[in-house]
Amino acid sequence: MKPDHLGTLLVLLAGLAAWQILAVVAGGAGIASPAQTITALRRLLADPGFWRDVAETGRAFGLSLAIVLAGGIALGLVLGTSRLAGEVTEPILVTLYALPKVTLYPVVLLLFGLGLSARVAFGVMHGVIPLTLFAMNAVLRMRPVYLRTAATMRLTRWQTVATVIWPAILPEIYAGARLAVSLTLLGVLIGEMFASQRGLGHLAVGAMERGDMASVLAVALLLTGFAVTINAALLALDRTRQR
Repeated sequence: MKPDHLGTLLVLLAGLAAWQILAVVAGGAGIASPAQTITALRRLLADPGFWRDVAETGRAFGLSLAIVLAGGIALGLVLGTSRLAGEVTEPILVTLYALPKVTLYPVVLLLFGLGLSARVAFGVMHGVIPLTLFAMNAVLRMRPVYLRTAATMRLTRWQTVATVIWPAILPEIYAGARLAVSLTLLGVLIGEMFASQRGLGHLAVGAMERGDMASVLAVALLLTGFAVTINAALLALDRTRQR
């Protein structure tokens, strides 16, 4: 077994042991044990209604992520190619992202109602600004010689972006995309908790109201596995590109 794989396995085993200890200390009232969580997950996977919730969350997440990736990268490129625009916009974006998202929920609900559009809006709110900042700062930190070379070769703006800027900032784009995936998924789930009558977020809230902590942790475990898988796939894709 490779050392990095061994380290990952040890971390997982340590986390599982800590989880079991917490379940024993809490007596099952505050946190379900790993065995109870797996049992609840098996029960959920056998329920057709659960897969409808999965489909709803997947649809909202897919739309949100598409908007985040396209909008965040495009906006970051536009702002990054103008140093003045980037320097003026960055503190504004940071301040906006630092605002507690709960303060914007009434506005989002008023504009979009209790439906798919509200969940997509919540997802975009959480993911687009970090990706924009990653892309913008990647362009701003790019070596000036690249742009001078593009100007010497008389490349058009689109040729400069496609052949000079994009390859130079691609590592930062991958890093920003990995963060955006997790944040967008988090935003969609929070939106389902407050602005939906279906989806995994709504399912988790219903389980918490019933005191069914095993189902809550089963949903959390499933979502964690999904997020880790997507991030690992993006990391592997970036490593493959660098070879």
